[in-house]
Amino acid sequence: MISYEPFWDTLKRENVTTYVLREKYNISPNTLTRMKNNKYLSMRTIEDFCRILDCRIEDIAEYVPDKK
Repeated sequence: MISYEPFWDTLKRENVTTYVLREKYNISPNTLTRMKNNKYLSMRTIEDFCRILDCRIEDIAEYVPDKK
């Protein structure tokens, strides 16, 4: 499973709000909802976040193995 927990930590560290992402960078509310629920995002969207936040992919997402 992909977790976007690092993304929320990065937002706090960079002092960027979801409001700023929506209003200044035109990130759709649906994208942020998908991230809150750890749903699929395209690499393009992840790339956009890396550009906006000036960070690496690891600061946006991490792989969490499924528990068996």
